[in-house]
Amino acid sequence: MGGMAGRGNTGGRGGRGAKDTVAEVRRPEVRLPPLVAYEGEGLEADGDYDGVCFEETDLADASGPGARFMDCELRGCALDRTELVRARFIDSVLTGVRGVGTDLAGASLRDVEVVDARLGGVQLHGAVLERVLIRGGKIDYLNLRKARLKDVVFEGCVLSEPDFGDAQLVRVEFRDCVLKRADFSAVRMESVDLRTVAELDIARGVERLAGAVISPSQLMELAPAFAAQIGVRVEA
Repeated sequence: MGGMAGRGNTGGRGGRGAKDTVAEVRRPEVRLPPLVAYEGEGLEADGDYDGVCFEETDLADASGPGARFMDCELRGCALDRTELVRARFIDSVLTGVRGVGTDLAGASLRDVEVVDARLGGVQLHGAVLERVLIRGGKIDYLNLRKARLKDVVFEGCVLSEPDFGDAQLVRVEFRDCVLKRADFSAVRMESVDLRTVAELDIARGVERLAGAVISPSQLMELAPAFAAQIGVRVEA
């Protein structure tokens, strides 16, 4: 059973008391060193990329399972069908990346910023995200099933049909973003802030919102879905 809620009343967010009801998210603080331009072709399995800038690099159909990216920047890269299973991104920035079918299953992202991405069908099931900021852009059919998210911020982005099934979310904030047809089936939440979501559309798992904070207006919008979960009929 799903439900949709519009933007909540955020007037109280400036007040200290309202903010203190949710544990503060620790955002990434990425400071890249001077980078070396990438001059190779494709990627290598278990490759080690340290201090590298991938500028407008075409990585479509590249295969780099188990690769490690530390202090790297991927700017404007094509990631169509790129295989990065179990890859590790540490202290890195991905800006303006685009593509469909990027496979990051089981990947690890720590202290990472993803800015203005245009992606579809991204596979992040079983991944671990810690201190990650996803800002701007649009991601369709994001698969985060059984993933672990800790200190993650989705800010000003559009997530169309994201799948958080059986995932664990700890200190996650959805800030001024759009969630369309989100799947929260069997999700576990702790200090998840949904109060400033511009559009909150839950396709499945509305009963799994324990551990989340929503606004009063969102509660009113979701009330029919909550009532349906406990078998209450609402009639005039």
